[in-house]
Amino acid sequence: MTTLQSVLTIAIVVLGTMCTRFLPFLIWPEGRRPPAFIIRLGQVLPAAVMGMLVVYSLRNTSLTGGDHGLYEGVSLLVTVLVHCRRRNMMVSIACGTLTYMALVQGWIPLAAQALGLGW
Repeated sequence: MTTLQSVLTIAIVVLGTMCTRFLPFLIWPEGRRPPAFIIRLGQVLPAAVMGMLVVYSLRNTSLTGGDHGLYEGVSLLVTVLVHCRRRNMMVSIACGTLTYMALVQGWIPLAAQALGLGW
């Protein structure tokens, strides 16, 4: 990719992002209520997107081989428990991701061994 192509790509991405951020405020200025459909989308899309991400994340999980989905299940459980306790999506996702990475990379046995827990 040439320098010109890189600059044009970045400019197009910036323009697209700015349009999606500013356009709603131009279409519905303060004092003008958005249509009920738009309000409804704002209520249901966050949960729908999270559900879609969970399905996408677990799509290749094998329940019949390897660890039988144990790492994914534990990570999902950690994510749900942290979210129920903290009600913060970013903290929940971070804790679930860190749990999964710790399990997959074998950090848990190493940490237990370093702490003398006899894993």
